Amino acid sequence: MNELIIGGARSGKSALAEERAREAQGSGLRVVYVATAEARDDEMARRVAAHRARRPADWALVEAPLELPAALRAQAADDVCLIVDCLTLWLSNLLFAGRAAIQAEAGEAIDCPLLTGATAALIAALRGLPGRVTLVSNEVGWGIVPLHPLARCFADEQGRLNQRVAQVCQRVILVAAGLPLVLKDLPDAGDSPASPPPAVGAAQGW
Repeated sequence: MNELIIGGARSGKSALAEERAREAQGSGLRVVYVATAEARDDEMARRVAAHRARRPADWALVEAPLELPAALRAQAADDVCLIVDCLTLWLSNLLFAGRAAIQAEAGEAIDCPLLTGATAALIAALRGLPGRVTLVSNEVGWGIVPLHPLARCFADEQGRLNQRVAQVCQRVILVAAGLPLVLKDLPDAGDSPASPPPAVGAAQGW
């Protein structure tokens, strides 16, 4: 089963994803945490440390700042729950690793093989992975349209990525103020659609 959890900053989305992973572990699955962040400054290092401190010590860790599809294919198994946190940082890494960020800054149309190929590879991977995958992503398109062209590019690409991932997930949950709202829950997703996940404390979330 693939599950997408989206929400804004400090909405509680990561806390909910971790809670879902603990439930899966309680059902006998091994948990592998797939991290996409790179601690390139002190603030990000503190964020990474906070996430690491609250995770159970027996969860495996795989770092995939760029090669996320390959990491998922390598780690997925019938007895594994993968938690990906998060697609937003992965997308940002792709924008700057390829030509997309430079093209956006120059006001050009985005034509970046790295971005296009990686996002297509992720969707293809999610269609055939065994076991359980929970992906965390930010919802960034509900505010004012950014003035900066790179910020507009990022918001557009994030929205497109969220849509594509949601299409190949059996369950999609929006988290706001620590409260989950189930947007999609197919009958074969494993849990009853009538039983939404419990709320999580907003103070715990990222």
